[in-house]
Amino acid sequence: MADAPNGDRAARTVVCADALEWLAANPLQEDCAILTSLPDASEFRKMTFDEWLAWFDAAAEAVLRATPGDSVALFYQSDIRIDGRWIDKGYLVQRAAERAGCSLLWHRIVCRAPAGTSTGRRPGYAHLLCFSRAFQAPEADGAADVVPAMGSMTWSRATGTAACEFALKWLRRHTEARVVVDPFCGHGTVLAAANNLGLAAIGVERSPGRAKKARELRL
Repeated sequence: MADAPNGDRAARTVVCADALEWLAANPLQEDCAILTSLPDASEFRKMTFDEWLAWFDAAAEAVLRATPGDSVALFYQSDIRIDGRWIDKGYLVQRAAERAGCSLLWHRIVCRAPAGTSTGRRPGYAHLLCFSRAFQAPEADGAADVVPAMGSMTWSRATGTAACEFALKWLRRHTEARVVVDPFCGHGTVLAAANNLGLAAIGVERSPGRAKKARELRL
């Protein structure tokens, strides 16, 4: 992925904190947009599945409510199977968006494996969804409906670099947002990808070790 045109790296801030508490205490400015992936049930080993599901619902709604009205929130989510049940995270986020008064602007599919590949318990695709309360996206934005590959992963739970680039290029082209916020930034893939495209980035990560990596990651 190419650096910003002038070769200078945009600003990056990583806060070691609980994401939902930080969002509640730090209202986002109008030039901010959110690009994130909510953590999977596997990251909450002390929770039952139903407890994680309730947390996911509340977290998605909190992220959407924290998004400035004229800006957008983008979610990258992959589905899971638990005890024979298929959990559609795209549906879960859309359900939260209805409660938060947000509209679905678009829904893309990101291929995690080549089409036609059997992938077992994990699907060969991920959802990339864009929501807003007031922003109106162009009806024809020129971007593909299916992103053919997710790109490389900087760690096992990362958003693929190609998916990040797709979302961020759309954001830069069609909105006024120039600061990208990832409340669940992990190792910082979204932050590094945003910087490479000349966008400032703010990440929140509860793990001190991950937060350190997110401050240092370069793509």
